[in-house]
Amino acid sequence: MNIASKIDHTVLSPFTTLNDVEQVCNDAVENKFAAVCVPPYFVQNAALALKEIDAIKVCTVIGFPFGNNATSAKVEETKRAINDGANEVDMVVNLNAIINEDWKYVKNDIESITNSAHLGGAIVKVIIESSKLNEYQLKEICKICEEVNVDFVKTATGYNGNDVTVDEVSSLRSLLPENIKIKASGGIRSKTNAQQLIEAGADRIGASQSLNLL
Repeated sequence: MNIASKIDHTVLSPFTTLNDVEQVCNDAVENKFAAVCVPPYFVQNAALALKEIDAIKVCTVIGFPFGNNATSAKVEETKRAINDGANEVDMVVNLNAIINEDWKYVKNDIESITNSAHLGGAIVKVIIESSKLNEYQLKEICKICEEVNVDFVKTATGYNGNDVTVDEVSSLRSLLPENIKIKASGGIRSKTNAQQLIEAGADRIGASQSLNLL
């Protein structure tokens, strides 16, 4: 199994330096990772470092890490990220709206960012914090993602304290249509764990410990 080609090599600490970003880009080139995922502030730097390598995508986060920014602000974040060179955006859905089951708001939030990203030629991964949702909430959010035609559903930001599980990924795979892929994220630290998640249905692995997975 070629794990490297499924990894989003990630550095999202609030204390990230330019040297850190340059290192993850170098790692990505050396190991042929799918993408680097960096804070919005560093998108231009990553895009410049990878400008000659189309196979490695530049990813950033929108509304990170809690998703409770105004939808209009997240749309502007998305536009700016794409203008700066992002090919992929990982948006955090408004978790307050999900927990309060305000599905009209949730759909508008996801749809607005998805439309903005797709118009800019970028793909969208919707971060839902699946370990924090009950069965009904999980079904509803997956239904909305299908209606809006997002590209990926991502399990977590990695900031909620829960490690992603095989059961989580399997559950999402059963609820989503085949055209919507899954990104597993949160506490993935070993090759065995990554392989299990991929076998359960994950198409991407988000990890800051990417080199350990190899």
